[in-house]
Amino acid sequence: MWTDPIVDELHRFREAHAARFNNDLRAIAVELRKIEQDWPAPTIDPPPKPPAGRPTPPPSFRAMATRDVIGEA
Repeated sequence: MWTDPIVDELHRFREAHAARFNNDLRAIAVELRKIEQDWPAPTIDPPPKPPAGRPTPPPSFRAMATRDVIGEA
């Protein structure tokens, strides 16, 4: 069976990284959070989620509905 050398390298890296933390997922998460806090790049907040309930139609449908109400062709 053929194996991808890049994927194999990623697996080796992951195994070595996990071994540094004795395969403790919580310790890995703590370290990643610390790295994230110290990261020099600015953080970007995700856009707000739309309110729950009736979904908003795409812009093309809103435009059609508005034209029907206003009476434009």
